[in-house]
Amino acid sequence: MQFIVFFLAALAPAALAQTVTLCDQYAYYQTNGYEVSNNLWGRGSASSGSQCTYVDGYTGGGVKLRSDWQWAGGDNNVKSYVYSGRQFTKKLVSQLSNLQTTAQWSYSNTNIRCNVALARYGNVQPIGSNQGQVNVGGRNWELWYGLNGNMKVFSFVAPSPINSFNGNLKDFFNYMANSKGFPASSQNLITYQFGTEAFTGSGTTLTVSQWSANAS
Repeated sequence: MQFIVFFLAALAPAALAQTVTLCDQYAYYQTNGYEVSNNLWGRGSASSGSQCTYVDGYTGGGVKLRSDWQWAGGDNNVKSYVYSGRQFTKKLVSQLSNLQTTAQWSYSNTNIRCNVALARYGNVQPIGSNQGQVNVGGRNWELWYGLNGNMKVFSFVAPSPINSFNGNLKDFFNYMANSKGFPASSQNLITYQFGTEAFTGSGTTLTVSQWSANAS
């Protein structure tokens, strides 16, 4: 089972001499303002398994990466959050007009769950409950809402898979500000990430052929 997550960063083209391999629990790679983390924070809930992430280079102004895993046990527990992102000087959400992002990805099997979710497969679901369908950025999404401690969590889930996405993520902030009282004039955008949370799976590979983002 899987969970894919969108956050925010700006990407710049660069070249890698060779693939970078990350297999340790908190292995981390950073270059030219990009970061990739093989964050296996929940691996203790697995009865067995491992996960490695590979940075293959940069293309189309974005990063290319793969992550392979085999996890068994603790089916409803997250084993990892592998992501690529970029930190930048924080800026008020209300001052941003463009959060353009592109994501092209595929899985070697389909037992996954995703959040600002480009796809969802299997029985794992976002925090909270389904609040119904909304239209954001010209697409229909299931809107889920719940609490993670004291934090309010809103998840936009595509009703059918979107393996190639190109859109302005500011549309989601606009919806939240207009419909859910999101305080865009007092909340700062700090980072934008694209990643995946692994629950279980055998011989599973996430391949991201392009992930790029802009914040302006």
